[in-house]
Amino acid sequence: MDLESLNAAARAFQESRAILTGMELDVFTALGEGQDARQTAARVGADARAVEMLLNALVACGLLTKQDGVFRNTPVAAQHLAGPARMAWMHTVHLWQSWSGLTESVRKGTAAQHGGVETRGAEWTEAFIAAMHRNASERAPHVVQAIGTSGVRHFLDVGGGSGAYSIAFAQAAPALHADLLDLEPVTRIAGRHIAQAGLSGRVRTRVGDLRQGPLGENYDVVFVSAICHMLGEDENRDLIRRCREACAAGGRVVIQDFILTPDKTAPRHAALFALNMLVGTAGGSSYSAREYEEWMRAAGLRDVRHVPMTGPADLMIGTAGS
Repeated sequence: MDLESLNAAARAFQESRAILTGMELDVFTALGEGQDARQTAARVGADARAVEMLLNALVACGLLTKQDGVFRNTPVAAQHLAGPARMAWMHTVHLWQSWSGLTESVRKGTAAQHGGVETRGAEWTEAFIAAMHRNASERAPHVVQAIGTSGVRHFLDVGGGSGAYSIAFAQAAPALHADLLDLEPVTRIAGRHIAQAGLSGRVRTRVGDLRQGPLGENYDVVFVSAICHMLGEDENRDLIRRCREACAAGGRVVIQDFILTPDKTAPRHAALFALNMLVGTAGGSSYSAREYEEWMRAAGLRDVRHVPMTGPADLMIGTAGS
């Protein structure tokens, strides 16, 4: 990295913060078909001079256009940042506060302030699950194809969030029934998505805490997506053991997560996501395929394999013995 690149990287937060403030104030929705700065300021309840400066910066960032003093959304901003689509991005807005405590988290070795869905407000939970649903809905068909549905009649979605994966598996296999386990605020949101998909008869939500207690029994696939990175090593050993116990003979435990190389310096997104877990959880991190394999074999799973996927996350799959 040369000096110019270093300067750009160190100051990248400036563009990020401008975009996040635009989302937080909901200026992209406020612009509608086009507004000047004063009209926009009135709509969002902010200072007109400051709003004009923000809008000019967002033009420079490529998210707005400006002509004769009128600002308009670009197609990307109109599609992804305005109206209902904004909710999924509010999770990124909320991450700003966590990341501002990174220095203190590195000193302490854990999040300066942390708490999961059970300790956050409804707005945070809605934004978090909306972000997860957006990402999961795009990936779900590829995950279904990679895992397959042959012989899968009973599917457990551990910490299933919005239900995107349970829905995708049920849509792919008419005989498949899915149970989605998550905390009560999340299962209420998942129930809405399941009902909208017309699958309330085959995808059931179950309130529970994945960190403790039996997960059930006789499942052909126990699916754990975007969960292990929130947990510490001992917690993951325990969770994977209980996942194996929930399997039918020959059933599979499938973990989807960011998978690091053995030295934990790549891929870049997974290494940075480890810091996201440092500032946001008590003991979470990104882990390597070697670590997952060790935990899965220790739990009694066999034929453990790493399945690379397109996109940021991969799969780890292991089979329960008879």
